[in-house]
Amino acid sequence: MKIALVGYGKMGHMIEICAKRAGHEVVATIDTFADDASVKVANGDSAAIVRAVKSSCAEGIIEFTHPSAVIENVKALLPLGLPLVVGTTGWNDKHEEISAYAKEVGGTLMTAGNFSIGVNMFYKIVEEAAKIMADYPQYDVATWEAHHNQKADSPSGTALEIARRVMLGNKNKTEIVTDAFHERPKSNQLHVSSTRCGNIPGTHKVFFDGTADTIELTHTARSREGFAEGAVKSLEVLSNKLKNGELSRGKLYGWSDLF
Repeated sequence: MKIALVGYGKMGHMIEICAKRAGHEVVATIDTFADDASVKVANGDSAAIVRAVKSSCAEGIIEFTHPSAVIENVKALLPLGLPLVVGTTGWNDKHEEISAYAKEVGGTLMTAGNFSIGVNMFYKIVEEAAKIMADYPQYDVATWEAHHNQKADSPSGTALEIARRVMLGNKNKTEIVTDAFHERPKSNQLHVSSTRCGNIPGTHKVFFDGTADTIELTHTARSREGFAEGAVKSLEVLSNKLKNGELSRGKLYGWSDLF
């Protein structure tokens, strides 16, 4: 497949390596700041991004940029009708809007809070653990995540998905709190705390804390490679399922729709 990369930072470079290793051709690397991108565009110039993708004859697109740019990028790229995988996080509150827009223009995209296979298995483990522990009211539950200080969004999309999985398993938790508490937390509140510091690899923890002991579940990413491989695989699967009719055009899909 001929792939255009919108966003050519550290993650974009790793995606290029993984895409080529999988036998794909990266026909355009588009970025605002990267000097080694094949196409440099001005900040906010989504029309230039579209022109670059069109001229590259790409058959699919992977977008990994910044939360401040992702919505305009997606709105500009969807009308092209190419399968689009969006790795940028921090726009969960816009999913309904983008889903409606995809239907309007007939474009198709897939996004996930995290493209790592390990993280997506971690989601399932967390949900099942929360379901088991919900029968034991002496155990409360909370989550914590840490990332390097270059990460733009907080909490991460992964942290919010973990929180959602906790609440799917434990129906007693109905409200996510990401700010500091200034009063005693209510029993229905799930605290999701975040740390940004130095070069910390993506780390996510779920705590089940009781009077006698604590149970911790942890996922730690060693490198960006797992995320990059997942993004490339997602574009492959999205493209193939659109071609064979397993998925319909004009929709926003998630990880569970593809895998």
